Amino acid sequence: MELKIVFKTARSVTVETVTEQIYAFETPGKILLNGNDFGETNRVVFSLFDLKPDMDYNISLERDGKRAEASFHTDYEFVTLNVKDMGARGDGIQDDTSFIQAAIMACPRDSRVLIPKGRYRITSLFLKSHLRLELAEGAELLADTDRYKYPRFPGMVESYDEKEDYNLGTWEGNPLPMFAGIITGIDVEDVVVYGQGLLNGQASFDNWWDNVRQMKVAFRPRMVFLERCKNVTLQGFSLKDSPAWVLHPYFSQDLKFLNLDIHNPADSPNTDGLDPESCKDVEILGLHFSLGDDCIAIKSGKIYIGRRYQTPSENIVIRQCLMEDGHGAVTVGSEVGAGVKNIRVERCLFSNTDRGLRIKTRRGRGKDSVLSEIYFDHILMDHVMTPFVVNSFYFCDPDGKSDYVQCREALPVDERTPEIKRLYFTNIKAENCHVAASFLYGLPERKIERIEFKNVDISFADNARTGAPAMLSGVEECRKKGFLISNVDTLICDHVKISGQEGEAFELSGINHYEER
Repeated sequence: MELKIVFKTARSVTVETVTEQIYAFETPGKILLNGNDFGETNRVVFSLFDLKPDMDYNISLERDGKRAEASFHTDYEFVTLNVKDMGARGDGIQDDTSFIQAAIMACPRDSRVLIPKGRYRITSLFLKSHLRLELAEGAELLADTDRYKYPRFPGMVESYDEKEDYNLGTWEGNPLPMFAGIITGIDVEDVVVYGQGLLNGQASFDNWWDNVRQMKVAFRPRMVFLERCKNVTLQGFSLKDSPAWVLHPYFSQDLKFLNLDIHNPADSPNTDGLDPESCKDVEILGLHFSLGDDCIAIKSGKIYIGRRYQTPSENIVIRQCLMEDGHGAVTVGSEVGAGVKNIRVERCLFSNTDRGLRIKTRRGRGKDSVLSEIYFDHILMDHVMTPFVVNSFYFCDPDGKSDYVQCREALPVDERTPEIKRLYFTNIKAENCHVAASFLYGLPERKIERIEFKNVDISFADNARTGAPAMLSGVEECRKKGFLISNVDTLICDHVKISGQEGEAFELSGINHYEER
């Protein structure tokens, strides 16, 4: 057991325990800070707050007779601006937006904006570069549910010379009008939003979740929206009841999401937890998701945005996270017009999600939509309906059920044809599955290039439920099916075990090369 300092500010630190455990310890560990008791943790990745600036610290974790230590020095801090000194009341009645925004805009470099204990009613807060914003323990930001109070971002703004454009608003991969996020960053860098408080979207079926397919003035706000941002970290706090996607970084890079707790009702619509879209170099560490849609959905725009900017999502690491109750634990797509590459999901726990890996694509995403180098390693799944789903016939969009998208015969490869290259699944145990061990369906005219399974153990629940393994036309509900795989060039299975399935363990078609080791 070792301790690794992942990230620190003047007032906080995030620590990762290097261990074989996934997400949580079986028994809590005792934390000592400079020799003093600092509480307990059962999380492999944990954060400490209320530290002092510019100080040396030694942290120890004692657990089951073992001890690990690490040292760090907190950052320098110049001043703290308390939002209550700027006029915020935190009584849940007064609109505190302008007072908190004033503190943000007045905050100098190497300083902190502090939101202390209280309930602060707000609409949109806008970040600026070189900011440290702390949402302290007991502090709750209450998002107003009156949509007419929120700023509206147009989808595209044409340049003065009519040669270029400025994409500001976005909705599900297209440039469309949207409300500004509850916390919004536009073209900012070197920002940390951290603490032990709560960001409460206050969404319900009486407001934001009513008639969700209709645009009302603009499309629904995200809880945190980051556009063209660099070097931004979110650390420690909780988020719940989001109007739409919770965290949406867009054309951003060098991002860290650490020790966040994200909770939305299981029946809440389009409340994805974290959707990096056309983002690069992203670390997602120690998060807990429990929500009504995909926990993490990696995207790169629909075909217009993909072709216009040609910016894939790439170099994304997801580690030591717990995904619960969502449609997909880790999803790629469906808006992947510019492609996705180099995704690593390591040491995560998937519980009661419909699917583990979920790739959603379709004809029409285009030739730039190349998905490759996707790795899953050391994953535990429990009560996941179907652990592995790759769906090249996903029936989203108005034409999603058209003959062109849903045709199972090989069609000509052209500029509309997407591509899936290499997928790797190693050291995975999935218990109490229900529908199928896998459903991997490539395009017949452009087969999935390579899929490798190594050390994969899948077993089914005794009282398994029926369901459709993927969202494509003509797929019937099933229960306890084995590997259903079609249209793959090379399939490698090395120490793969499936128990409790009904019928054949492998139903393969359109496989050019199959190797069992």
